[in-house]
Amino acid sequence: MTEKVYHIYAKDQCIYHSLSEEKFSETWEMLHRMIELLGKNVSKEDLSYEELYVNKELILNSSH
Repeated sequence: MTEKVYHIYAKDQCIYHSLSEEKFSETWEMLHRMIELLGKNVSKEDLSYEELYVNKELILNSSH
C-alpha cells in the first residue's frame, strides 16, 4: 500500500511533515494567506514542499 505524503518547508526548515494530499492542500492555502498578512518577514518564495511516496505496510512491519 503506497501513499503520497507531503512535507512543507519555510526557509529550508520543515514546518509540516507527512501530510496527506487533502491536508497538504488545506495547509498550503492557509500558509499562503497567512504570508499575505505577515508582510515583510516571510515571502511566498520562502515556502517549498516535497512530495514523497511511502509504503505504509513496509513501515508498519519494520523493526526499529
